[in-house]
Amino acid sequence: MNNQKDVPVYLFTGFLEAGKTKFIQETLEDKRFCNGERTLLLVCEEGEEEYIPELFADKSVFIRTVESPDEMTPDNLNRMLVQTNAERVVIEYNGMWLLDLLYSAMPENWMVYQEFMFADATTFLTYNANMRQLVYDKLKSCELVVFNRFRPDMDRMEFHKIVRGASRRSDIAYEYAGGKVEYDDIQDPLPFDLDAPVVEIGDDDYAVWYRDMSEEPKKYEGKTVRFRCRALVRQKLPPHTFVVGRHVMTCCVEDIQFAGLVCQWDHADTVEDDSWMVLTAQVHFKFSRAYGKKGPVLTYLSHEKSEAPAQPVATFY
Repeated sequence: MNNQKDVPVYLFTGFLEAGKTKFIQETLEDKRFCNGERTLLLVCEEGEEEYIPELFADKSVFIRTVESPDEMTPDNLNRMLVQTNAERVVIEYNGMWLLDLLYSAMPENWMVYQEFMFADATTFLTYNANMRQLVYDKLKSCELVVFNRFRPDMDRMEFHKIVRGASRRSDIAYEYAGGKVEYDDIQDPLPFDLDAPVVEIGDDDYAVWYRDMSEEPKKYEGKTVRFRCRALVRQKLPPHTFVVGRHVMTCCVEDIQFAGLVCQWDHADTVEDDSWMVLTAQVHFKFSRAYGKKGPVLTYLSHEKSEAPAQPVATFY
């Protein structure tokens, strides 16, 4: 086979007993999916439920196991693909492994086509409370979250908020006993008015704004915004440029990072390094040497000196 051809990857994540094996088994029993295309099924954890290959729609599925993180290497994954002569890959991923392990190990021509997360609704909140980093890791890039074993007495909003804290784009499905599935329809209006002449970003809303602007940059093009931020002046920045932003905690204390934006101003050299300000600026998306690529570049309009907010680290909650 031509190893340069893109290999579609269907990625299923979640913790033990979350329903991944059952869903993959049913998918591979479906002739609409399992239709003769040679499939490498990578199993990265073993739960109580096992695959029943004789029930697959055809014999084009080849199961291989990856039992430890040490086995997750580009050479090993490519070797299994070549040995099976597979045209696509289905992965049942170990919920206790971070996704970066997989992404760094995937051969260059492997492309994630779809990513689903499965969660047992009866244990999900406990997992989130005790292993937030692992939960966030699986939520941040998935297209669909399926909460199975959901009960009518459960509060959807609790689950909804956790998912939306990681991603505004993921669809959410609730599966009840008996197989009934309902999709999340809770609306998440942005906490600021995008139609206002000056979009006021509250201290509690910086993280949401920063992420939303990263995900949907077009709707912020040309907007004038006002927000409280830290200003940083660095020697490596292009002339007339400084950086503004806030530290953001995405999932846990260990995952706090500075979410910064490039700001252009002719008098950038007058900005005091590591100072707080309330900045008014206009947003444009264009190439900046500070990013090394296209990104949000703020055009300075005005600022006022400020104290740090009550909560200097911004969060999604």
